[in-house]
Amino acid sequence: MSHTRRWMLAVAVLAIAGTLVCTGCKKKAVDPFPATNSVAGWEKTSDTRTYAAKDLWQYIDGDAEQYISAGVVSTATSDYKYQGKLEAVVDVYTMSDSAGATKILDAGQTKDAKSVQLGDAGIAYAQSVTFRKGPYLVRIVAYESTPDGPQALGSLAHGVEAKL
Repeated sequence: MSHTRRWMLAVAVLAIAGTLVCTGCKKKAVDPFPATNSVAGWEKTSDTRTYAAKDLWQYIDGDAEQYISAGVVSTATSDYKYQGKLEAVVDVYTMSDSAGATKILDAGQTKDAKSVQLGDAGIAYAQSVTFRKGPYLVRIVAYESTPDGPQALGSLAHGVEAKL
């Protein structure tokens, strides 16, 4: 057997062994929520709450069916406060695939949506930012409107995006 053939056989054996070793590996759980002050001015003010698809109605009663039909697997949410005054909630929907995230993002757009550079696609309004990245759909909503709100929400959105 030539040196090249032995080398190719060794590479093939290692590739198969690596596949077998990782067959039972689970994907590492993603924690998309930035810690306090990891995004300038933002403080995480609540524990993260998580809802399985079957329990989503407990969080967004009346709108859960739209997410379930798009393939939501779970939803995680946490509250934030910017510079001690602007309160916002971050929702991260884990979908079964990116098509589900696209479906929800597209369904939620209105004519006054402003396109933003976040993840695979994103939109912003005066008091919210929504984007998708792979199988994740992220929605950040402020409870009130402030002059620096849109910029602050954008910063928080980039912080979440970096953790996905």
